[in-house]
Amino acid sequence: LAQVELADAAGLAAPKPALASGNLMFEARRQPASALEKRLDAAFLSRHGKPVPIMVRSAEDWLKLAAQNPFPAESALDGSLVAVRVQRDRLGPEVVDLLAPYRQTDEGLAVVDGDLWVSFPVQMSTRPLLSALTPKRLGTGTLRNWNTVRRLAELL
Repeated sequence: LAQVELADAAGLAAPKPALASGNLMFEARRQPASALEKRLDAAFLSRHGKPVPIMVRSAEDWLKLAAQNPFPAESALDGSLVAVRVQRDRLGPEVVDLLAPYRQTDEGLAVVDGDLWVSFPVQMSTRPLLSALTPKRLGTGTLRNWNTVRRLAELL
């Protein structure tokens, strides 16, 4: 419910939490995502006294993100082993080389429309690559596994 109150404070319509995953759906006039991010960032700072960056994607953009999953076979086997790092500022393909020292040969990496997709062969929390996906290295972003991405797309 804190998410709903935050969206209300930012003046957004019909906010509702989605999947108990830290995601929030709401209605807003078409405007740049960056404008909505600034409003939500300011509301969070005002309410909690600390900055926490928030990423915003339109329904259309989220559906496109889900449709562009570069690891469909792996996702079908186990959606918890494929994740996307949704970025505030888009990444370039060079990030794959930046992460090479942390990557094991059985892990997949792909940058699609500026977001970083990762495929792990086993539970991701056990892999060194996960600890390399930091804001210091990649900028502001948040990681969502395929199960969450897919379910959010279904809700939309």
